[in-house]
Amino acid sequence: MEVASRTTVNRLKRIEGQVRGVTRMLEEDRYCIDILRQIQAVKAALRKVESEVLKQHTGHCVEHAIKSGSAKEQREKFAELIDLFEQIRK
Repeated sequence: MEVASRTTVNRLKRIEGQVRGVTRMLEEDRYCIDILRQIQAVKAALRKVESEVLKQHTGHCVEHAIKSGSAKEQREKFAELIDLFEQIRK
């Protein structure tokens, strides 16, 4: 596993802990604004992970397609990115 991937997995484990914390807050009937702030923190952390995975994809998969010289593989990788960005906009 690459160092960046290990870092990403560690981040996801921290996020998992944050989500468990939000669950506990709900179970303990904590103040709604505090819960919402924690949910915002989880979403921000997930956006950071998403960004890191996208960087890894472009730095590895897309770069590999470009270096391969295969127009088909290049089109496939860029089509995947376009599809992803279209889903994000929905």
